[in-house]
Parts: sequence; structure tokens; C-alpha cells
Amino acid sequence: MTDHFADDKNISNRDEFYEQATVEYPPGTATRGVAKLQNVLHGQSKEQLYAEVDQFVEEHGLQSDVDIFRKAALLAQRPNDYMAIAELSKEDKDALQYEGDHKWHYPWKLWFTVITCAIGAATQGWDQTGSNGANLSFPTEFGIATPVGQPGGAADEWKVGFVNSAPYISASLLGVWLSDPLNNWFGRRGEIFITSIILIITPIASGFTHSWEALAAVRLVLGLALGAKAATVPMYAAEMAPAVVRGALVMGWQLWTAFGIFIGFCANAVVKDTGAIAWRLQLGSAFIPAVPLAFLVWFCPESPRWYMKKGRMDKAWNSMKAIRTTELQAARDLYYAYVQFKEEQKTIRGATYVARFTELFTIPRCRRATYAASAVMLAQQMCGINIMAFYSSTIFAEGGYTPQQALYASIGFGAVNFLFAWPAVFTIDTFGRRSLLLLTFPNMCWTLLAGGMMFFIEDLKLRTTLVAFFVYLFTAFYSIGEGPVPNMYSAEVFPIHNREQGMAWAVAVTNFFSSVLALTFPRLLRTFTAPGAFAFYAGLNAVAFVMLYCLLPETKQLTLEELDQVFSIPTGTFCSYQVKTVAPWWFKRYVLFNKNAVCEPLYVEDPDISHRA
Repeated sequence: MTDHFADDKNISNRDEFYEQATVEYPPGTATRGVAKLQNVLHGQSKEQLYAEVDQFVEEHGLQSDVDIFRKAALLAQRPNDYMAIAELSKEDKDALQYEGDHKWHYPWKLWFTVITCAIGAATQGWDQTGSNGANLSFPTEFGIATPVGQPGGAADEWKVGFVNSAPYISASLLGVWLSDPLNNWFGRRGEIFITSIILIITPIASGFTHSWEALAAVRLVLGLALGAKAATVPMYAAEMAPAVVRGALVMGWQLWTAFGIFIGFCANAVVKDTGAIAWRLQLGSAFIPAVPLAFLVWFCPESPRWYMKKGRMDKAWNSMKAIRTTELQAARDLYYAYVQFKEEQKTIRGATYVARFTELFTIPRCRRATYAASAVMLAQQMCGINIMAFYSSTIFAEGGYTPQQALYASIGFGAVNFLFAWPAVFTIDTFGRRSLLLLTFPNMCWTLLAGGMMFFIEDLKLRTTLVAFFVYLFTAFYSIGEGPVPNMYSAEVFPIHNREQGMAWAVAVTNFFSSVLALTFPRLLRTFTAPGAFAFYAGLNAVAFVMLYCLLPETKQLTLEELDQVFSIPTGTFCSYQVKTVAPWWFKRYVLFNKNAVCEPLYVEDPDISHRA
């Protein structure tokens, strides 16, 4: 394998090469540079490519496919100039032309895998909403529903908060970290199967508990599976999806989590009139989507990148062929991923669990991905959406709804959350992840603030209507931006060798702060009152906007391996560019309406870069 970074013999570390060589500082500029995103096969002759392909197929026992991989290497080197590659047949070129014109045309096994991942997301949403409806009755059942003003009220609120937060506490402290060994031993599919079995058992068990302590214990076990599954399903989808539609396919995690929330609210309403067992049915019904998940996941192909990581390239090849339209496209994507994976191995070598985790913070490329993923995951909790997911029924009751009306209003919240996630499917790979976030956070800020102000209206009917309206509007903005981006962004930004650990860290961040939110909100609601709680989270939305503006690079339409180069830019350089270059340009262009304002790019993309793998 030709060393793409061997041009500078004085640089031994690949990340140092990026910082010194691909970031070119213009004369007189000390704070920003232009990084060229390069195809790692760029500049190699046909003879070099063929020699490396021959070595690749010999090493991995794929000699019978040497011809297809030779053509694939030429195509991976010049993906946008395939018409000029003489070695490709007319049928090859027609297939590539069709691929470019029909970006949603892929084999049924890829779509089957996407659907199965969607079911995995739905289990996440349904498990969240069971406790939402149950909050209206299980505290009374267990004697922890002391009225406002009575002694013991504060202690009871902490108990209710702990029951609600229990899955997220165990998910963040242990569940997500189980994903690495489970993935290592059993693969992506095996890990998803194991966690789905737990997600069948624990919701049913929660319906048979007879104390708040027992309910909390069961929900702690449930959190182990929720955390491990949440760290794996988006990562699995990201590794299967082509770069050009990866955002749309991986954001299915949020889309179908929202669907699970909606169905969970519907289930809460269906069983609301069953008397004292209503809360038991509301909690127990969450096992339903886990059943088809456990069954269907075995009909999905294993991740070719997981096989590649394990050195089982023959199985990776078979898996990639199952999820790409032609063998040439499969060979192109597999070979291009392989050569970039080999580059990753030069700086990312952690052989143990602890070493791989340490590299998230010690290798600059990994550290920047960790910052970005942590920021977007933390922002998901700062925005306040989960006060709606966990406590919407309670919030609507505070606004003047009856318990029955609160359940129906929560169904509306779930429906808006699901329906408004659909626009992101068609925009996340065109407008990009960063643009969607920066567009929606200011709108979430003002809608929460406005919703909180509605609690001061004395007319009960008008107050309840307007509170619901602004909650729904807030949810619509969330579903377009901060809803779909965090999990799919975190699933794609880490190098393959650290992907399980990186995704585990990102999910741990969101689950930990989700548990903090669930634990503290009952007390926060009583102390701040509803208007104060809404204003508090409105302020956090403003803080989150600034954090994401300074820390989150764009990742759209690049292969998972090409993102190495995006995260080659030092964090200080990226932040300085956004503050000193982008912000002044935006003000001139959209506030002063100066159409001649120019924003110099931070990244310059090589025309030979691949958008397919």
C-alpha cells in the first residue's frame, strides 16, 4: 500500500501531517486555513493501483475477483469521471449513470436493514412514553404522590424522578459501555438481538412490580439494553448506508424513535380506562416492537465494515454485494473503505478496551470528533425536548387539562414529533447537518419562551390551547433539526477502530443528561413553576446554539473514512473561522443585504473525492 502521507518524511504522525500540510494558511492570516479534502488514491498510476489491488486480493483470498477490484480501484480513484475510464464496459457506465440519477435505488436487503433499524428505534421511543402516561397514576399506587404543600412532597418528587430517570442512569453509566464488548464478540446483529430480548422481558416485568423500588430496579435493567442498543443501531445503519444518502437513512433512528413515542402515547390512551392496572399496561406495552426486532435482525446482512475490522474480507465482500446494486459498486465501496481504513491504522492502534477509549481524547482527530459528538448530544438534552417526552402529560395537566385530555394532548405531541421529522429525510444530505441545527435552535428558543408565557393567561380554555400550540410548534422545529442529527452525526464521525467506543461515549452523554433532566424536572417544575421551567430551557437553547456554532463541522456526503480529513482541522482554527469569517459574512449578506459579500471556504474539496462508499 502506497503511503499517501509519505511525502513529508519528517512527519511520523498522520494527524500532524493534516495540521501542518493540508491546512494552508494564507499570507497574513494567523487564525484560519483552507483544508483540501483529498481522495487517498489520488495521484497513483494505473500500475500502482493494480499492484495494490493484486496484493489486496491475494492477502484476503479474493483472487477470483481481481478483475472487478481492479476496475473498482480505478473507479474509486475517479468516481466522478467514470465515463473516461476505458476499462469500464458500457453496462458498467450505464449502471453508474443510473446510480447518480436515482440516489434512492438500492437492493431490497439495504432497505430491509433500514426498516429493521427503524424498529430498533421505535422500541426506544415506546419505552420512553410508557412512563409518561404512567406518571399520572403509579405515584398514587405506590404512595408517592403527596399533594403540593403537604409534608414529604419534595421526597416523593425525587422518587418519581428517579423511577423515570432510572433507565437513563444505567444506560449512561453501564449500558452504552457494554456495546463495545458485545459488538466485538457478537457483531452488530448479535448485539441488537441480545438487547432486544432484554427489551421484551423488562417492560413486561415492570407491569408486575408492587413498589416504586422494584419498578426502579426493573427500569435500571431496561436501561442497560436501551443504552447498548442506542449505541449500536445508528452505527450499524451508518456503516451500511452509501455516503450520498447516509444522513437520510441513519436519521431514521430519530424518525422512528419519534414514531415509537407517538405509538406509545396512543397505547397510553387506549388503556387509560382499564382502572388501577392502566399504568401497568402502559409500561408493559413497550415490549411489543422488540419482538419483531429480535426476529428480523437475523435476516439482515452483517456490517461489511465490522467484517473488515475483523479481517474477514471475504464476508465483508459478500455483505457489501448484498447492499449495493452491482458488483462493481460493491467492490468500489469496499475497496475505497479498505484503503482509507489502512490509513486510519497508522495512528489508531488501541488494542484494548481502555486504549480505544483513551484514544478518543489523546489522538487529535478522535478528540475533535468526541467534542463535536458530545456537543450535539448534550444539546439534545439542553433543548428541553425530553421534558415533553417524559412529562408532557404532567405539563398539560399543569396547564389545566384533565388527565384524559392530557393523554390526548400528548398524542398530538407525539404526532407532531413524527410528522415533522420527515422533511429532514430530504434535506439532511443537501442542506447538511450543521445548517439544520443552526436554523432550528433559535426557533426552539423563542417557542419555548412563548409557551411558558401562556401559563399566565387566566382564561383556562385559551391558556390550554396556546400552551399546546407552542409546545407543538417547538416540537416541529426540534423534529427538523436537533431531533434527527445527534445520533446519526455521532454514528458517522468516529474512525472505525474507535467507533463503538466513540458512539458509546456520545450516547452516554445524552443518556446521562437525560437522566438528570428526568430526575430533576418534577422538583424543577414545583420550584420554578411551569413558566420558569420553560424559560430555563429556552435559555439553554440559546447556549446550545453558540456551542454548536463553534464546535460542529459539516459531514454531509463524505464517506465515513473521508471524515478523517474534516476532523484534521484544529478546533481553535474551526471556531475562529466561524466567528471571524462566517459570522461577519452572514451579517453583511443577510442583515445588510450585501449580495457581493463573499465567504472564503474553510475546506476545498478535491474533485476526485468519492461520494459513494
